[in-house]
Amino acid sequence: MKRYFYLFAVCAILYGPVAHAQATTQRPNVILIYADDQGWADLHSFGSNDLYTPVLDSLGKSGVRFTRFYAASPICSPSRASLLTGRYPQRAGLPEMASSLQGVDGMPGAQYTLGELFRDAGYQTAHIGKWHVGYTRETMPNAQGFDYSFGFMGGCIDNYSHFFYWNGPNRHDLWRNGVEVHEDGNYFPDLMVREANTFIEKNKTTPFFLYFAINVPHYPLQGEKKWLNYYNAKGLASPRDKYAAFVSTMDEKIGLVLSKLKALGLSENTIVIFQPDQGFSEEERGFGGGGSAGVLRGSKFSLFEGGTRVPAMISWPKQIKGGQVRAQLAANIDWFPTLAEYCNIPLPARKIDGKSLVPVIRNQQAATRHDVFFWKQGGPKGNPQWAVRRGDWKLLHNPVQAQKQELDDEGYFLANINQDPAEKQNQSRQHPELVKELKTLYDAWLTEVQNQ
Repeated sequence: MKRYFYLFAVCAILYGPVAHAQATTQRPNVILIYADDQGWADLHSFGSNDLYTPVLDSLGKSGVRFTRFYAASPICSPSRASLLTGRYPQRAGLPEMASSLQGVDGMPGAQYTLGELFRDAGYQTAHIGKWHVGYTRETMPNAQGFDYSFGFMGGCIDNYSHFFYWNGPNRHDLWRNGVEVHEDGNYFPDLMVREANTFIEKNKTTPFFLYFAINVPHYPLQGEKKWLNYYNAKGLASPRDKYAAFVSTMDEKIGLVLSKLKALGLSENTIVIFQPDQGFSEEERGFGGGGSAGVLRGSKFSLFEGGTRVPAMISWPKQIKGGQVRAQLAANIDWFPTLAEYCNIPLPARKIDGKSLVPVIRNQQAATRHDVFFWKQGGPKGNPQWAVRRGDWKLLHNPVQAQKQELDDEGYFLANINQDPAEKQNQSRQHPELVKELKTLYDAWLTEVQNQ
């Protein structure tokens, strides 16, 4: 264990007194960390008893942790599109997975992204890591508001060869500002840290926005050997050991970026946000699982809670008191207006579905910003998977990972999330009028977002 004690030291200094204070009028920097395929319970601070995640635990303790935080989609591309635009995926123009083939469009270039919001406000902007919302000149990062971009455009890569990790033909996928680059044999998480820290160093005297889209713990599960050894020594079984090693690798790499902020005296006035894009994966390429949503049901692809509820946190030592927890419903689409308010940037003159979380962050008793929330994701043609949440009640239609006998004759599953967070009991037959009300809300929402 001695070799891992240094991580505690990293955490201890992350939010101590800064080496030199920024000017009081300096607008805050922003680092938005978007992890990949991570379960809601897969941080020690979110209930895991077997994961070692001191950096992210410390980050959450320095600000506000959200225990009922959601992605607007249970799959990668729509989740990322909704984050970047502050809109439901259907309104953002990317309701399904983007292609990993070069030359294929994704989210329309006319969408207005966080990159453009900050660039137009005078910030230096960067995308580091995974993109997966478009693979043409018009839909890649540099055309979507990012001054600098380094990473891959498809859904996943091998972390050493940087080739697409799916099916043939084999395709190399590593780019800097739209130009293919080769870093054969270099570990991609280390490359992300290098690129992020270089960007921070270069822009230490000017406000910056860094979208740090770390591709961890998405398969291939390629955690560093020291972490594999650590979890093997603890006796974790496969695939949990491989998944855990990758999560701890991610935690350590994020710590290196936060340490850079500290070394430059930028920690106090930098907003740092962390959340994954959706729940953990049970796909074959990830050994069938390894992640955990705790008591929650479901995983990636499903609109059950485990597919969309994720660990989330925000830290800004200069403005946000630490050690806070919020249980209000919030979602990835809310970061867009939240950051705009914190950074004093006017919102664009277009429909934003997200709501600023500033009132919730300021006051534990503040009302939930979303009276109703909607999801629609895949499913058979003519029989889609969708869900609507109003208060404690959640109505699902044709949910992925449900057994046919669990659903009523119309394919509905109604749960009270406060009383039944594991979504074990279908109450649709007991509350037909509530089913009708929620279905009416969903139909009106779908018509609105599709006919905008």
